[in-house]
Amino acid sequence: MKKQWTILRSQHPLLLMLGFGLLFRSLIALYLPPGFDEAYYYIYTQHLDWSYFDHPPLVAFTTGLGVWLTGFVSQFTIRIGSLLTYTATLYFLYRATIHLFSARIGILTVAIASTIPIFQLVFGTFTLPDVPLMFFWTLTLWISAYEFFPEDGSEYHPTYRLAILGWLVGGACLGKYHGFLLGFGLIGFCLTSRQHRSALLSPWALLGLALFGITFAPVLYWNWHHEWVSFRFQGNRSIPDRQYSVFNAFKTALLASAYLFPTFGLPLWWVGCRSTAFTIKSWFANPRLPVIPFLIWLSMPVVFVFTFIGGYQQILPSWTMPGFLVVTPLLGWRASIWEERHPKTVNRWLVGSAIATATVMIVALLHVTAGIVQRPGNYSIFGGFLAPQEDASVELVDVLQLRRELAASPQLFAALQQADFVFSNRFHLAGHIAMAVAPLAPGSVTCFDKRDVRGFAFWSTAEQWVGKTGVYITSNRFQTQENSAAQFSPYFQQFTKLGEVPLRRGGVVVETFHVFQGTNLLKPYPRPPL
Repeated sequence: MKKQWTILRSQHPLLLMLGFGLLFRSLIALYLPPGFDEAYYYIYTQHLDWSYFDHPPLVAFTTGLGVWLTGFVSQFTIRIGSLLTYTATLYFLYRATIHLFSARIGILTVAIASTIPIFQLVFGTFTLPDVPLMFFWTLTLWISAYEFFPEDGSEYHPTYRLAILGWLVGGACLGKYHGFLLGFGLIGFCLTSRQHRSALLSPWALLGLALFGITFAPVLYWNWHHEWVSFRFQGNRSIPDRQYSVFNAFKTALLASAYLFPTFGLPLWWVGCRSTAFTIKSWFANPRLPVIPFLIWLSMPVVFVFTFIGGYQQILPSWTMPGFLVVTPLLGWRASIWEERHPKTVNRWLVGSAIATATVMIVALLHVTAGIVQRPGNYSIFGGFLAPQEDASVELVDVLQLRRELAASPQLFAALQQADFVFSNRFHLAGHIAMAVAPLAPGSVTCFDKRDVRGFAFWSTAEQWVGKTGVYITSNRFQTQENSAAQFSPYFQQFTKLGEVPLRRGGVVVETFHVFQGTNLLKPYPRPPL
């Protein structure tokens, strides 16, 4: 009993960080309107399948978890899965770190990973494919740490954990295709580490390969029935479409540092590159610190591959982040060394960074929700300075406000109730519309767009809406600037405008949605080739 109490006391800082981090991220999840991708992934939950056009299937389950548990659709409920999953991700990161290093380094690692803004948002708040990816990635890190570095320090011998690792890598690939780089890293580490090379020829490794194939089979099955379209779509995004620019690659690296927050981004780059150089020197040898090559193989390939791709194609900020998360134990290790020499400096670094990042995120949240730097606005500070027309944040649709406004109009509510389907003109906007009308419209939500319909191409057929009545909803940008409704009018027997729905922030109208009714779709609306 005394031993158990001692263990619990030693984990008090961990529990506090996990609990406070969950609370802080829940606050963001509760008030921040859903992003474009998040709203689109909500549609996944309405069409459960073995896989999807643009991603493997697990994001549908992490997005749907809160909706299925509560029966309510909101920005918070679609993020419940992410909030809980990242808490588990940080725990497994801690367990792996204390096994490889020490409890103190584990605490420092979690402190860093809990403070970095993009980790909190991409892995821990938003509902994105990165959420299940990083859960399985850190779980793989934990299991492989015990596999390759036995607690008693004895010579390595392959064990049953290799089979588990095959299943876990498959789970990572079900989250996002980045998971293949995790498998590459494990193989690369074993291949270049003399004492661990026996793992590659172990029967347990063969079983792990089989379990990987079984786990990843749903994605293969779905793609086999759809002409491998998902692999073609993602593969085309990595093919060079312009001349290579070293400057753009360097800019990608700098942007990654900014998203990580400079007080963490620059140290992570430094420790990652320095440890990579150490790893290269120790290839096919017995390095003095074998833990370093292990962590580098499981992290830096992702960072280097996508930073390189950034030299010829714009990448999303999240693409390199799995690698940086796995580098944090190395930064925690270096921080523990610095702490011994300059404890006050390290404490100021961590606390100061936490205060700065939290302040920036809270200010951003207050602006997005209340418009504190908007002009005009009831809550503007010093009168504000950013006009809504120039503010990209207004494109984050307040789906709950849109739902209330639609329900408050008898005409619009009746039209939604009677509609066979609801549609918009962009796949991401259709996601916002779907969340808003979830309890209001019994019909399906789809997308009419001749350029890009993403998964909607597989959730319905163009012919199934012929002869049906639809409600078209779009934003002010598409209707006022482009008159998007004009392109749909010829396809319906009658196409009339029902009204407009204003959305307010800080007491000021910042967005307007336009609602139309189309009676009797005469012919299928064209879809782009896949």
